[in-house]
Amino acid sequence: MQDPEERLLDIFKDCGVDLLCTCPCDRIKGLLAMASKSTDFLHLPLTREEEGVGICAGAALAGKKPAMLIQNSGIGNMVNALLSLTKFYELPLAIFISHRGVYREGIEAQVPMGKALPALLDAMGIGYSYIEDMGGLETVPEALNETYLLGRVHAFLLSPAIWECSEASVPPVDIPCPCRTVEFPASKADLPGPHLSRYEILLALKDELRGNAVICNLGVPSKELYEILPQGSNFYMLGSMGMAAPIGLGVALFTRERVIVIDGDGSVLMNPGSLATIAMAGPENLTVVAIDNASYGSTGCQPTFTGICVDLEAVARGFGIMDTFKAAAKKEILKAARHRGKGPVFVHALCLPGNSTAPNVPVGRLDIRDGFMDYLKKAVQG
Repeated sequence: MQDPEERLLDIFKDCGVDLLCTCPCDRIKGLLAMASKSTDFLHLPLTREEEGVGICAGAALAGKKPAMLIQNSGIGNMVNALLSLTKFYELPLAIFISHRGVYREGIEAQVPMGKALPALLDAMGIGYSYIEDMGGLETVPEALNETYLLGRVHAFLLSPAIWECSEASVPPVDIPCPCRTVEFPASKADLPGPHLSRYEILLALKDELRGNAVICNLGVPSKELYEILPQGSNFYMLGSMGMAAPIGLGVALFTRERVIVIDGDGSVLMNPGSLATIAMAGPENLTVVAIDNASYGSTGCQPTFTGICVDLEAVARGFGIMDTFKAAAKKEILKAARHRGKGPVFVHALCLPGNSTAPNVPVGRLDIRDGFMDYLKKAVQG
């Protein structure tokens, strides 16, 4: 007889799951260990659940079937991204949740979210299934196939009771030494300060972006990009701040096409752990251009910490991205954006605060989605 961990992984394989993003939970440590060794799908550990929503959205845009395996406490980190990204663009996502706090729970802090979880999912309009035991796993394939067929979000609440019959062992893991020396480029103390607006930077990058898959940060950046270079291969974010880089990673993992993320300092600061995941995954076709105007430009230009104490290039390099650049002049920004290395590229583009008067993106959310997906399909067929 199969262990429940093996059965669930077989279900993933049979239903064609392409990507499994995971966060740790003690109750599913055996499942996580097995998933990490599977060759039936790409397993991607996360630094935070929210970034997984963005990565899975990118994979779905690339025509893949993504799933997440998390503890129910992580749902609280995902609410906005689930509603303003995955559900908003009608993308499929299967969320397998270790349902803590309701069955033989020894940690009191798990109880509040465990009890609130069904009502929270109801409030978000997310369907869910209770999987109470080994036999309940047999109900998963039908719901999982419908999730991908209908392009919806569905949660599977996995009771800890499922794993009580398991005889699966958790092998010891070889943990590398955490001490690592980060080499930084030569000092950029003589780098001139910003003298270009974001609009001028996007205008300078126009030919570099043309014909490539571009994920653009929400608000004014998307408005400006649409005015400068309207193309079907642009994915304009209309919400979900902090998700641009994760979406870009999800797309880059499942296409050979070049993927360029137009991000901002406020967005990067909101979800910096994504840079670590990007470094670990290491896609050579991904470039993140972080346009840093030291402000939240779309909400009234309130200052961010990059004008006070944070160097985004140092952050990216500290998280493990080795091809990093800091630039302020048009020529240097363009040169950095054109660089291709053996891993992802991070361009820290210094920028003046302020916005153009570009109007709203006149394309509906599903048209944005479909245009971007059509581009990727044609690129694969070509």
